[in-house]
Amino acid sequence: MGNKLIECVPNYSEGRDMQKVEQIVDCFRGKKGVKLLDYQTDPNHNRCVVTVIGEPDELRDAVVASFGKAVELIDMTKHEGQHPRMGAVDVVPFIPCRNTTVEEADAVAKEVAKIVGEKYGVPCFLYEASASAPHRENLAKIRKGQFEGMAEKMKDKELWAPDFGPETIHPTAGVSAVGARMPLVAFNVNLDTPNLEIASQIAKRIRHIGGGLRYVKAIGIMLDDRNLAQVSMNLTDFTKTSVYRAFELIKMEAKRYGVNVLESELVGLVPMQALVDCAEYYLQLASFGPMTFDADKQIMEIRLLEEE
Repeated sequence: MGNKLIECVPNYSEGRDMQKVEQIVDCFRGKKGVKLLDYQTDPNHNRCVVTVIGEPDELRDAVVASFGKAVELIDMTKHEGQHPRMGAVDVVPFIPCRNTTVEEADAVAKEVAKIVGEKYGVPCFLYEASASAPHRENLAKIRKGQFEGMAEKMKDKELWAPDFGPETIHPTAGVSAVGARMPLVAFNVNLDTPNLEIASQIAKRIRHIGGGLRYVKAIGIMLDDRNLAQVSMNLTDFTKTSVYRAFELIKMEAKRYGVNVLESELVGLVPMQALVDCAEYYLQLASFGPMTFDADKQIMEIRLLEEE
């Protein structure tokens, strides 16, 4: 692959019909300059999260093709799921990876949004580092109202005219958010209770907007197939709000309800440093410290890679 690489983690509003999922994911398979790293589906969320890296132009083209397939296959008027959503392709973040900057990721994001708006008639909002106004930086603010409320919301042209595409929603594909951002960690914690209200209250207390941790977004979700409540999170900067800190705060808040953490899960790929931070904290490792690229590293696989 080329010298410059950008990561993309598009989220599609389909997590139950695997035939549709595979058709969408096929847009990233076997494409020159693009490598499919991972894709995960969740039937409760009814959502698929794809992780792909590629050279800027080739990645752009593959993402645009996936938009076309999603618009063809997903009907948001029939979509139900626990995760908030507003479009067939709900959100498309571009993340600087190798020898690239946020500015370069932003340029690709804007190209994709422009093409998608013109080619498929899907309105696109720019968010995070690509946002055209401060009130559009936060994805939750753009998504508020979800698919069902978006047509009415977009009647306010001053606040919610899309950055690209038609001025009203696509009838079956809704709208999309596209933008550049730094890497995030999608991290969920399952509680040993079926009480959704407890998960929602914990999420409210730990997320930044509720006075919690600065780089945490969180909601309570019900896992119907397991009869468990979940605190579903995005850690938008794990270097400033670590995975272990969010995990420990959830454990602390759960105690007031007599609830315990059953397990946690990572969605998609995670930067190794986020896990190294957890190992350092829980094992109380002395002199392990942040990852550095010098001779005293203690992770065997990294040393082996350096020798190749």
